[in-house]
Amino acid sequence: MSQDFLDLRRFYAACNPSKTLDLKNQEDRKYYIDFSSVRGGNIIRELSRTITLLAGDDPTCQLFTGHIGCGKSTELLRLKDELEQKNFHVVYFESSQDLDMADVDISDILLAIARQVSESLEKIKVDVQPQGFKALLKGAADFLQTPIELSGEAAIPGVGSISAGEGELGFSLPGGIGKITAKAKDSPKLRSELRQYLEPRTNSILNAINNELLGPATEQLKRQGKQGLVVIVDNLDRVDSFLKPTGRTQPEHLFVDRGEPLRKLNCHLVYTIPLALIFSNDLGRLTSRFGVKPKVLPLVPMRCRDSSDFDTGMSLLRQMVLSRAFPDVPAEQRIELISQVFDSPETLDRVCRVSGGHVRNLLALLFSCLQQEDPPFSRTCVENVIKEYRDDLIAAITDEEWELLFQAVQQQSVIGEEHYQMMLRSMFLFEYRDDIGRWYWINPALAEAEKFKSWQRQMQ
Repeated sequence: MSQDFLDLRRFYAACNPSKTLDLKNQEDRKYYIDFSSVRGGNIIRELSRTITLLAGDDPTCQLFTGHIGCGKSTELLRLKDELEQKNFHVVYFESSQDLDMADVDISDILLAIARQVSESLEKIKVDVQPQGFKALLKGAADFLQTPIELSGEAAIPGVGSISAGEGELGFSLPGGIGKITAKAKDSPKLRSELRQYLEPRTNSILNAINNELLGPATEQLKRQGKQGLVVIVDNLDRVDSFLKPTGRTQPEHLFVDRGEPLRKLNCHLVYTIPLALIFSNDLGRLTSRFGVKPKVLPLVPMRCRDSSDFDTGMSLLRQMVLSRAFPDVPAEQRIELISQVFDSPETLDRVCRVSGGHVRNLLALLFSCLQQEDPPFSRTCVENVIKEYRDDLIAAITDEEWELLFQAVQQQSVIGEEHYQMMLRSMFLFEYRDDIGRWYWINPALAEAEKFKSWQRQMQ
């Protein structure tokens, strides 16, 4: 098959909006476009430099955020790949696989980290002796009074076959944590009971992780020639923002009020956090708590704040689309193949502009086109997909929200967490960065709504 021939099945798989690129995979690497030149800075380089050059042997903790779907996971996997090339042992995991994002507390996150790290260490034959952890899990299982198997033997009530000092060969730390937390994740009642036991013991959990897991593991890794241990906890930006009985949102509770233990783990850490915290009155406390300012990954601008076209951003978005269609073709030659994917270059630009530079939105639009017809996509097909996307957005906006949106567009700013929750989390408004700083613009699909056009005419 010629390398400049569009492989429809491969293109379809590459446009899946739920797919995260892993740069360790050579196929995924072909699809990756580096947007750092138009995003206001190379955030991954900054995170990497902090770990590899600035920290020395001291552990670091960094915070990373941005729109859901803007490409954070892909960038974090790029960070993982870069750090591994510099001889760090990196544990990356998606916290949403371990946690119920509607109901999370500090002990849940600490146990998830302990499970993922210990599982990763087991795979590379790094041996730790988690005596205190074993006793902690035994106490938790006994407290829950539910059959949980920790030793690899038959499931029994509590942990009858294993005590705090026996059965080294039969005990697996990731297995033990996984079985207890899996039970709790499936049952709100058990989760509440487990927290009653674990939350007062947060310091004991922290000490067990540091002294029995991270400390010994780092020593062994360095003896093997590794530079250190890095833990990247992705998807914590997806925790629900419901109000807790204290009147605080769940993100405020986790990262501002209770975030101290998350910073005290004895290894290099990178956490994703909800973008809402950037607009919270508690941003100063958050920065003070973790000792660092959160780094924000903005969207890819295809226009400037003065409404003129931004050619560099548009060029990179075109390359993103065409790389999914022709991953084996050199970037400078892909433009010549637009006619295999779209009926005209203008139709490609139309899709890029309507996406607003939101990576997942752009892929979702392409995916919808593929569901309707084979390439080359007609302008009619593209407009039908855009209309459906626009109508879904419009249906969700109230008159009051329109007024807030007009205000934000006029001022090119967002004030307060409540406005963020309504406009940015709902993707009514997009955030960009330039040499001046951050600025905002309405989702381009909404800019085509008659209500917005009417407001613009009144303003003029």
